[in-house]
Amino acid sequence: MDFQHQDNRIAMFDGSEEVGFVSYVENGDVLTVDHTEVAPQLSGQGMGKELVGKMVEHARNEGKSIDPQCPYAKKVIDDTKEFQDVLVK
Repeated sequence: MDFQHQDNRIAMFDGSEEVGFVSYVENGDVLTVDHTEVAPQLSGQGMGKELVGKMVEHARNEGKSIDPQCPYAKKVIDDTKEFQDVLVK
């Protein structure tokens, strides 16, 4: 899978086909994750968690925090101890 970050979203591609994305709204030092989506054929394969991981990596690189308003992103971050350092305090 390839990942591309553009216009407040990180998209996941299988070849030239977009098969998932995580989107966010930037407000100062906070990135509010509002949606995570993965193609049905990839459901249950950990691709959504990988996208959220890319979002966490982006927040760390930018020195920002994440406010996970997307229920899926919130669950992944809450369930993954190593992602919790970027949560808004």
